[in-house]
Order: sequence, then structure tokens, then C-alpha cells
Amino acid sequence: MIKDSNPNSKKNQTVLITGASSGIGLDFAHLFAKDGYNLVLVARSGDKLEHLTNELIQKYNINCKPISCDLSQPGAAKELFRKTQSLDMHIDFLINNAGFGAMGFFHEIDLNTQTNMIQVNITSLTELTHIYLKPMLQKKFGKILNVASTAAFQPGPLMTVYYATKAFVLSFSEALDNELSGSGVNVTVLCPGPTMTGFQSAAKIDASSKIFNSKIAADSQSVALAGYKALIDSQRLIIPGVVNKIGACSVKFVPRYFATSITRWLQEKRV
Repeated sequence: MIKDSNPNSKKNQTVLITGASSGIGLDFAHLFAKDGYNLVLVARSGDKLEHLTNELIQKYNINCKPISCDLSQPGAAKELFRKTQSLDMHIDFLINNAGFGAMGFFHEIDLNTQTNMIQVNITSLTELTHIYLKPMLQKKFGKILNVASTAAFQPGPLMTVYYATKAFVLSFSEALDNELSGSGVNVTVLCPGPTMTGFQSAAKIDASSKIFNSKIAADSQSVALAGYKALIDSQRLIIPGVVNKIGACSVKFVPRYFATSITRWLQEKRV
């Protein structure tokens, strides 16, 4: 692809998206590609990434590279950085979208599942942010979007570790954006509510769970679009959906034990 002479042109800017093969990450890939950004797509599934890469190149005439990477493995973030360097892909936008959850009582969920969740949702996200932030600061330009959840605003019985990891992502992102004020780099944290993606199946969330009632769950395209617009506009926090905004704000005004009990009720199956 021929580069534009303008260094600020979208054709000269590259976006790295983790968890890009499905759900919100897939929708992010299409949104950025449609607007002419070059892409580095990261996920565990190499076949899906190859198919998506070919589709985006043909449809949007962009430079797009797939990298198969398992972010649940220690050292994955550093290896990913080495691969982008070897491809001569300088990252301007970082989309930390990869993440997963698990439904059930904490003591009944396999410990490896829990620690892998922490590795993906917290450790790899933190490492990728640290690694790719430094070159952004040197250029005095860059944008980072971290995908959290409305789960970040209260404890979550029956998904204890997942809710805790998203609380970290929210706090970390807001604090980092404050630190970076005036640097030319912005951090946006996206906090969607229940969203219809492959998340439910991977987390083994029963279809009868109240919190994933299809009448209130959002579609992944609208969530990705809200996050995309917020990132471009350098917003610090975006909570898509009026109901989700009200829910996240209302937690501040009720006792935490009450908020925890309500979350437990929502996580349980509909009778």
C-alpha cells in the first residue's frame, strides 16, 4: 500500500487490536479498516485471523497483518511486541479488547481458568499498555482503548474474578489517562453492559441468566461503534446505553452489600 506523505494521515497510522477474531474486536477491525487505518490483528485463532485479514485487505485496501498469540501465556505481550517490530509495524492505536470470564462459584471454577483470566484481563493488558505506550510518548501521539465492563463498578458474585479484573481495568485506565494529560496520548476505557457476543458461551453463562436477557443485551456492533467514537474524541470513559449508565452511576448511592446482592440476583437463572 502506498503511504500518504502526511504523517497524520490514517493511511500512515496503525491500530493493534487484541481479541480481533470475534465479537467486539471483530467489529473494531471493520470500523478502523473502513476508515482507512492499517491493522495488526491479534487472537489465538490463526485460521480466523487469516480469513479476516484477507477480507479486510480486499474490501478496504489497507495494510493488515495477522498475529496468532495466546495472551494467557506469560511473556506473550513481549513476544507480540517483538513480532510487530519485525513486521515494521509502528503502533499508533492500541485496542486492548481481549478478555474472558467464567460463571460459577469461585471455589468450583478450575484455578488455572481463574489465573489465565487474570493473565489475559489484567497482566497482558497492563504489559501491552506499558510496552506500546513508550513509543507513543516519544512521538507525542497515540491512543489506547481498554475494554472493561459495567462489571467494573461493583463486586460480582458468581463471576468473582471477572468482575475484579474489570474493576482493575477501569481504575488503571482512568488513572493513566490523567497521568498522560498534555502528552499527546489519550486512554479511553469502554464499559459495556451485557453484550451479545461469544463471551457468554466461553464463560458458560446459562441462557436463562437474568443479566443476559436478550431484551436488554446490546449488539456488539453498537458497542464497538460507541467505543470507536469515544476513542477518536479522546473521551476517558464511555458507558454505552442509558440503562447501563444509570446502573453504573446508581451503585455509588447504595450500600455495597446491597449492590453485591443485586448483582448476585442478576447473575442467577430466571425461574
